[in-house]
Amino acid sequence: MKIIVTDFDGNKHELEALEGWRAMEVIRDWDLPIKAECGGCCSCATCHVYVDDKWLDKLPEPTDEEIERLDDAFDVEDNSRLSCQIILNSDLDGLELQMAPGSEKD
Repeated sequence: MKIIVTDFDGNKHELEALEGWRAMEVIRDWDLPIKAECGGCCSCATCHVYVDDKWLDKLPEPTDEEIERLDDAFDVEDNSRLSCQIILNSDLDGLELQMAPGSEKD
């Protein structure tokens, strides 16, 4: 499976992914500059991404914990999610994400 990630410069990257992995892990492991400070524990907002609108209905609703963490993120939009909370499955093959401000590595 794959996900398509737009980086901070507007470049699109088609990344091979494994079912059951978190989108954040795939982005990080392909060496895109995502901060992801907590490593996927949903205790920060440094893996904030924007989900392409056509994929929003395919994702589970965010948990209260994720919504609370998004309050700490920059430039939150209606399509904002934490990539550590997006668990990949076959229904998400081709998922399109854009890295959001505040999640770039220093």
